[in-house]
Amino acid sequence: MPPIQYKDAGVDLDIYEQSMARLPSLMRRTHTPRVMPLEGGFAGLFRLDFAGKLFARQYRDPVLVSCTDGVGTKLKVAQRANRHDTVGRDLVAMCVNDALCTGAEPLFFLDYIAMGRDDPDRLEQVVRGISDGCIDGESALIGGETAIMPDLYGPDDYDLAGFSVGVVERDRLIDGSRIGAGDVILGLASSGLHSNGYSLVRKIVFDAAGLGLEDTVAECDGSTVADLLMVPTRIYVQPVRAVLRHYRKKQVVHGIAHITGGGLVENLSRILPAGVMLDIDPGSWPVPPVFGWLQRLGEVPAEEMARVFNRGVGMALVVSEHFAESIARQLIETGVETWPIGRILARHDGP
Repeated sequence: MPPIQYKDAGVDLDIYEQSMARLPSLMRRTHTPRVMPLEGGFAGLFRLDFAGKLFARQYRDPVLVSCTDGVGTKLKVAQRANRHDTVGRDLVAMCVNDALCTGAEPLFFLDYIAMGRDDPDRLEQVVRGISDGCIDGESALIGGETAIMPDLYGPDDYDLAGFSVGVVERDRLIDGSRIGAGDVILGLASSGLHSNGYSLVRKIVFDAAGLGLEDTVAECDGSTVADLLMVPTRIYVQPVRAVLRHYRKKQVVHGIAHITGGGLVENLSRILPAGVMLDIDPGSWPVPPVFGWLQRLGEVPAEEMARVFNRGVGMALVVSEHFAESIARQLIETGVETWPIGRILARHDGP
């Protein structure tokens, strides 16, 4: 019997080394002076504060914020379309948008990539997307892990997980406790489907309707199915952080919700304190045509659409009514369409 090597089990260490050699430059482009070098180390290092006075944060009572997420079955579309340069942005977005809901400043990001086989080109595309997302998400990509597991994944399959860490001053923490009757709900436009509901999307588009990736959709300006389904999740860090920095003395943003699985009502309800309720006007924002197309194609009930998808609102801010117009204007000036989509009402339980 000839000697058995690792490559006989599906893992070629020479190709793996080629893959790893492509990644450091994609990481370095996201770094700030707060990232500390640790050549050959087993972890990433990050200063909580800047050295020197010019950029010093001078935290008084900092609270670390952490979250993790993935891209879900949108990866099946990426693998089917052989497009891998945007799902990394989805990965970062799903994490940093969650951290942003606390008012946190994102600090650094780590990724975990599991693949069925070594593929340096594919890995580079994925990590380039992560690197691009980290720049938009104001996060340093300081580490990650790539695992080759041929018995667990098919040859062209891979999965992604991301981990974000941020920081917020305790007295600036946004946890929904300040939300009160009269507050205005601002809806921030999504870029499309984002990264939720893709098991239903694939069931409708590929199984029920039998469409192919290059088929065009007339009601969506003739875009191909692949183009519609692969639009990356919008990253809201820069516009929302700009608003939070603008109001340094007053806490005028009382709650933030990332609109993911569960839809607008479910995700906003998570941050409401006792004694108040949502009053959302469903006709107050334009719903992108991709949602109407999916609903028609799959004959999906309206209630199901609202529970599964963001329907055009990717993030919602609950703000003081006296500052709502100003905040909306600031967000629009950053390029994010924003609409007042409802209010917070006092809840009157009982007979």
